[in-house]
Amino acid sequence: MRTHEKNMERCIELAKKGEGKVSPNPLVGSVVTGANGEVAAEGFHQKYGEAHAEINALNMAGEKARGGTLYINLEPCCHHGKTPPCIDRVLNSGIKTLVLGMTDPNPGVSGRSIKIAKEAGIEVIENVLGGECMKLNEIFVKNTTENMPFIAIKTASTIDGKIATRSGKSKWITSENARKEVHRLRNRYDAVLTGSGTVTADDPSLDCRLEGGRNPARVIIDSKGIIPPGAKIYKDDGTRVIVWKDHGLGQLFKQLYKEGIRSVLVEAGAGLNSEVLKSNLADKIYFFIAPKIMGDKNAMPVFEGFDINGPDECLRFKFADIKHFSPDIMMEGYLK
Repeated sequence: MRTHEKNMERCIELAKKGEGKVSPNPLVGSVVTGANGEVAAEGFHQKYGEAHAEINALNMAGEKARGGTLYINLEPCCHHGKTPPCIDRVLNSGIKTLVLGMTDPNPGVSGRSIKIAKEAGIEVIENVLGGECMKLNEIFVKNTTENMPFIAIKTASTIDGKIATRSGKSKWITSENARKEVHRLRNRYDAVLTGSGTVTADDPSLDCRLEGGRNPARVIIDSKGIIPPGAKIYKDDGTRVIVWKDHGLGQLFKQLYKEGIRSVLVEAGAGLNSEVLKSNLADKIYFFIAPKIMGDKNAMPVFEGFDINGPDECLRFKFADIKHFSPDIMMEGYLK
């Protein structure tokens, strides 16, 4: 079993190479081992519309796959889309064993390829590092099961929860290492959402400065039409800009999904951050925390406007991971 886990870890590592390039498809990596157990080939889904991970790996392995094992972090597709069904290629490869991280979350598809493989005499081993595989494709899972974009909030604050001084100055609360991670997040998400207040105060570019990365679409809530035409968000760099003048957040996310945006990273002030939470729209929060204390009650907080009478009424999160971007930390939290 440790061999299976090791090869599935490699599938996840390979899958991440497709971040920013395969949406709305999932992130998928694949490893092929020959009959002797040695790794014969690797592959990952490199770009939306192109060959899937298992096809790339099997094509590279060729006859070395016969009698061997195919590892994939997600059940192969069994339907025609931009590419033919992957399960057909799997059956023709001559593999003896299929090891999967997770089944397809689509209720109308889930398990069908597994059934096809078993009926063809292939041994199928399921749920190897299933939790890690689910987290890898949490965006795809929500898209498929709810037909809504995955929504995450990114905050950067001092230890006492301040994102800017009372005069609005926020550059820079966190370090360069933490800001580099933010650019990796922007590459991962289809769009960045902020409000007119953040744009007028900070004039952010909201771009991705990661080498080889891509800029997310810029979605701005500007119900009062106060953003100046010369703001950096409007710079002519080919990035899609969506200005939303309505107040309905729920309707905004539904519209974004219709327009092909499958994940949204909220980078905003306390008002919009809190509105997303109050509307029960957030799936995840990235809390970047700098080892600093502002100590000013009039400084700008991360969240505001909640009517809480006791600790038992607080909005609760489950912390999933803590990462260090020296000297800062980043905590990933999910709504309970």
